[in-house]
Amino acid sequence: MELTNVAAMCDQLIKAVNVMMDAETSQIYRLEALKFCEEFKETNSLCVPCGLQLADKAQPAVIRHFGLQILEHVIKFQWNNMQQQEKVQLKECAMQLLSNGTHSILEEESHIKDVLSRITVEMIKREWPQHWPDMLKEMEALTGQGEAQTELVMLILLRLAEDVITFQTLPTQRRRDIQQTLTQNMESIFSFMMAILQLNVEDYRKLVSGARAHCRVAVATLNTLAGYIDWVSLVHITSGNCHLLEILCLLLSEPELQLEAAECLLIAISRKGKLEDRKPFMLLFDDVAIHYILSAAQAVEVVERRYIFLKRLCQVLCALGGQLCSLVGSDVEVEVPANLSKYTEALLAFTTHSSQFLKSSTLATWGALFRHETLSKDAVVVEMAVKYLRACMTNLVKAGFPSRDDNPSCEYSRVDFDSDEDFNSFFNSFRAQQGEVVRSACRIVPLEAFQIAAEWLQYQIASPIDIGDTTCKSKTAEGLCSLLSPSVVQWDAVTVFMECMVAHIFKSLEEEKLPIDQSMELLQAVLNYETKDPLILSCVLTNVSALFPFVIHRPHFLTQVLYKVPRTRAVKNVRRHACSSIIKICRDYPQFILPCFDMFYNHVKKLFSSDTTLTHMEKCSLMEALVLISNHFKDFAKQKAFLDELMASVVAEWTSDEMRHVLWDPALFLSFVGADQVVTEQSTEKDTAGLNRGRLSFCLYAMLGVVKRARWPADLEEAKAGGFVVGYTPAGAPIYRNPCTAQFLVLLPNLLALIRTHNSLFVPENMARLSETFSRAHEVMDAEKNVVLGLPQHLLDIYDSPVYRTNLERMQGFFTTLYDNCFHVLGNAGLSLQQEFYTIERLAEEIAGSAFVSLDHVVRVFLRQLVLSCPQEYYDSLLCPLLGPLFTYMQQVRISIHPIHQVTQEMLEEQLVRLLTREVLDLLGMFQSVSSFCLKCSCIEEDMMMDSVQTVSPAQPTDELTELGKCLMKHENIYMSLLTLSFTSLSWKDTSNCHRTASMVCWTLLRQVVGGNLLPEAVTWFYTSVLRGLQVHGQHEVCNSTLSQLAMLIYENLRPRYMELRAVMTQIPNISVEGLDQYDRRLMDPNAQKVGDKKRKDQFKKLIAGTVGKALCQQFRKEVHIRNLPSLFKKPKSDKDLQNSGEPLGLAALFVPGE
Repeated sequence: MELTNVAAMCDQLIKAVNVMMDAETSQIYRLEALKFCEEFKETNSLCVPCGLQLADKAQPAVIRHFGLQILEHVIKFQWNNMQQQEKVQLKECAMQLLSNGTHSILEEESHIKDVLSRITVEMIKREWPQHWPDMLKEMEALTGQGEAQTELVMLILLRLAEDVITFQTLPTQRRRDIQQTLTQNMESIFSFMMAILQLNVEDYRKLVSGARAHCRVAVATLNTLAGYIDWVSLVHITSGNCHLLEILCLLLSEPELQLEAAECLLIAISRKGKLEDRKPFMLLFDDVAIHYILSAAQAVEVVERRYIFLKRLCQVLCALGGQLCSLVGSDVEVEVPANLSKYTEALLAFTTHSSQFLKSSTLATWGALFRHETLSKDAVVVEMAVKYLRACMTNLVKAGFPSRDDNPSCEYSRVDFDSDEDFNSFFNSFRAQQGEVVRSACRIVPLEAFQIAAEWLQYQIASPIDIGDTTCKSKTAEGLCSLLSPSVVQWDAVTVFMECMVAHIFKSLEEEKLPIDQSMELLQAVLNYETKDPLILSCVLTNVSALFPFVIHRPHFLTQVLYKVPRTRAVKNVRRHACSSIIKICRDYPQFILPCFDMFYNHVKKLFSSDTTLTHMEKCSLMEALVLISNHFKDFAKQKAFLDELMASVVAEWTSDEMRHVLWDPALFLSFVGADQVVTEQSTEKDTAGLNRGRLSFCLYAMLGVVKRARWPADLEEAKAGGFVVGYTPAGAPIYRNPCTAQFLVLLPNLLALIRTHNSLFVPENMARLSETFSRAHEVMDAEKNVVLGLPQHLLDIYDSPVYRTNLERMQGFFTTLYDNCFHVLGNAGLSLQQEFYTIERLAEEIAGSAFVSLDHVVRVFLRQLVLSCPQEYYDSLLCPLLGPLFTYMQQVRISIHPIHQVTQEMLEEQLVRLLTREVLDLLGMFQSVSSFCLKCSCIEEDMMMDSVQTVSPAQPTDELTELGKCLMKHENIYMSLLTLSFTSLSWKDTSNCHRTASMVCWTLLRQVVGGNLLPEAVTWFYTSVLRGLQVHGQHEVCNSTLSQLAMLIYENLRPRYMELRAVMTQIPNISVEGLDQYDRRLMDPNAQKVGDKKRKDQFKKLIAGTVGKALCQQFRKEVHIRNLPSLFKKPKSDKDLQNSGEPLGLAALFVPGE
């Protein structure tokens, strides 16, 4: 009767599977069939007989696969409820399927082999070794039945290692049992796998017919070895004089096996461990091994499997280099290998390969060799450093875009990268890494590096400009280069090389050995080079800046450089580059330029009066450069007189009656900048509003440049002699005066008025004043949105378009920059003026009435600097009145976020709030003492990864708060806002914020008031906030650890006084009340037996485990339960009680006098 039922049910199941797999089936029928199959697996008692019948090899593969899935489902979800006899019977059936339930190795489908191995491993995970001690012997016996069974055994061993070691999908006790048993039997397992590998490789080489079957077994064995080599003791890998590694090297010459052999070799050579155990790896530098590795690399075709093999082989060489660098020069006394030149030649072959990915893979190894204390002095490595630098002449050139065909690299890039953007992102990182290695190589061969750079730069100067194809039509139509033009990529590459080289030649050579004459010859050639192409001009400027350190030794070149740089103008980006170059030179070499100050100042004044094309940005940059040099007058009166003269026009403009009316009245301001006017793109009328915007921008840029750069001498004696010191604080610290203070105080009222006016532009009446053209002037610009959302800018957009395309975008850019610069000026004022800024009368009220009218923009560019530079005596009068409203506001920002219909807008607002939140929480970190903050950061960051958080001691008097933190504690409303903000933020959807706040802020703040009389409701709220954080972020291991630690600290410190915390605990789903009682007893009873920290943490984590939220991918997954088996390793109990046995223990004799 049962057989009839089984046959009938199997027919139904076959029909259901065919319906599901038929492409023509409608969705409704497919769902019905799926539901039928799933219900059968969950509820039917005929699962095993039906599964076995469907798995018969006479059935089609898809039916067999479903039958085997049924058996797997039974083992995973019903095993614990089966009778012992049923388990034995199912195990025997599964072994029969392995033995004769499959077709031959070449005919059988891979998914059938996979599910068969899964079934066996699921049983092993539940029964081995305690209830299935002969499993390994049975597997070995199976391999005698043929290639198909041998492959299945390898798949089983591999999946077992993956589940137990790699993915750890078992309970701890079961995993430990299986891992220990595997380790105990590893010698025989390895010998078994090695024997099968050698046997099948030999048969594969001998036979013509049947060779593919042996090849398949060899591949499976190599894959299985790869799963074990990663974690077994190094002894098994290096035994027999590295016999395994020798075989793997030989297999590199077998096209069908070389990829898998390379994978194994890579995993083996990448192993860490004791240096003594790794010493045998040096055998791979012997002639035979190096020969096989080099021979295997000889190929050029772009066949995907072959290319993957080349990548692995490259990684093998790099891992070998890593072992070489670790062992040579260490305590294990390893000599520099005789074949080092062959090895480095092989590495260089990959560095000069057409594939950009292969080139990049070798960089870390070259860097390690060039930095190595012993190897970097070896003649072979010194010679290779020169060859490497010559290879960089090709490697630094940006070429190989997957969409193009202008370079051999393109073909490989199409395999490695999905798009040009992907490639561009990779190459930028690749080039940065190359720069590091070039710098390391320059330390070894500085003069040769200079020679290569000089030849390359001279060649570029002499070469005609090649604009290439018309990828970027708007540029090439004008006869200008695009970003990908051949000349530009070459200039770009030589510029990077030059910067890296010069940076290290001064560190590596004594002054008399520097190639001064050649460098001056080179600089002269660069200064004489004339081109109107903006992209190449940009590179020329960088080369001038790079070579400038040599000018110190030939001062007569200085005037040429100072005249050349400001005159180099073509497009906005190049002008900006020229400005930053002149500032950089004046910042880094002010003493050198000081003797030429008058000449330079007169030149700048002449430019200001005669050159009408000079932009506001250029004027401000030249002013900034002059201020940097003036800092070295070291004479307060002289510097102040200079700054007064320099800023006279700006002060007059900014404080004029016209400007005062404009800056204090929103309506006049909007009219002045033209935001209330309707403008068309084709308008030819004079742009008065544009000129007005320029006037405002110039004033602010000039103000910022002076406030940011004007300083007193760093040396106290020089400052005193120059008249910069006006007194001393009670603590004895000098009080300085800044030569720009008087100007700043005159400019400040209108600056604050502009901030206040700008903040008022968002009220409805002023929004209504905006014209139709500029109605969206206050919206975030598209480019800014992309930055906030992390979207990449298209490769060619960066230079192929004006900075602001339309009138609207120009206005948006103006408002954004103006507003930012206001806060930059205020932020830098505290840093630069110090006491003189903080003693300004009613400063807190003035800032609160202007900057703090809107708090969205003030954190990073203003408030952080204000807090950092504020003297302690002004905390109460200035910082507390400002920080209180900020923290209150931050809570409201988070609460007020509401659903938005446009998805992009919603994402944008959420991300903006997230960024703002992170900045505020960074600010909170400043209230902790540096030592406490750094200690916690380092301890917690390291320990998170190991899942063992440092225990913070219970509530005690503490020095964890800075003086500012202690000051804020005195203001209850500010302190409670801080606590509320910190604990609320734990459940915001931002894991990095949650981790940092839980580990570094929450407990530091809360422990200050733990000893006080907190309301029970407040204590409950703090604790539930942490549990809420666990619900949101608990699936992330790092957050789980920090939040669990925080919850435990709160519970252990406050539970003795607040019974309410126990009430919260009892509401946690699936909590063990008995476990909670035991934990409370140990916590409350001073006489109770105490347990160690780790055990206590583990117990607490178990208690609150019910609060931990699951990741979305885990929420609807059916849980697998694997029971523990009797322990393999029981501690033997002593037969007799030593204390009462009456036998002497020998301890008394130790205390007998005279003995």
